[in-house]
Amino acid sequence: MADSELTQAKLFDVFSNARRRRAVQYLKRQGGTCDLAPLVEQVAAWENDTDPDDVTRTQRRRVYISLYQTHLPMLEDHGIVDWDPDGHEIELLPSEDRFEPYLDRHLEDQRPWHRLYAAVATAGVVAFGLSALAIGPLTTTVAPVVALVVCALILVLSAAQYVSRRPGIDLPFGRPSR
Repeated sequence: MADSELTQAKLFDVFSNARRRRAVQYLKRQGGTCDLAPLVEQVAAWENDTDPDDVTRTQRRRVYISLYQTHLPMLEDHGIVDWDPDGHEIELLPSEDRFEPYLDRHLEDQRPWHRLYAAVATAGVVAFGLSALAIGPLTTTVAPVVALVVCALILVLSAAQYVSRRPGIDLPFGRPSR
C-alpha cells in the first residue's frame, strides 16, 4: 500500500493496537532498523513494566508470536515497515513523519498516576478513620477539613496529569506521562 493511500482512518486502525505502536516506536529509536529479537524484548518489557533483561520466556514468546504472525505483516501490508520474516529483519519505511502523531510518547518513562491517586485516597481514608475514632489530633470536627484537603489533592493531581499528557510540556517533578 502506498504512502498516499494511508488515510487517517487506516492509520487509526493500524495504530489502534498498542503492540504495533510500540514496535514502530522502538524502530524509530533504533534508527529505523532492527532485528526481531531486541524488538520483542523491548516491547515485552514495556508491556510488563520491567527491564528487558527481566522479561520472562513466556512474556517474550507471547510478544514474538503476535508480532511475527499478526502485527509486523499488517505494518508491512500498510507500507509502514519492510519485514523479512526469514531473516527477522525489520526496516521502518521513510513515511514515519506521517504516522508520528499516532505513536505513544515516553513509553518507558510513564508516571505511575494510579499510585499517586491510591496514595491520596489511602491517606484520606486513614485520616477519616482517625478522626472518626478521635485518635490523636484528628477529631470529628476536623473531618470536613480532611475531606477538603483530599479533594484539593485529587484536583491538583488531575490537573498535573492533564498537563503532563500535552505534547511538549515537561513538568518540573517526576517523569513524563503519555
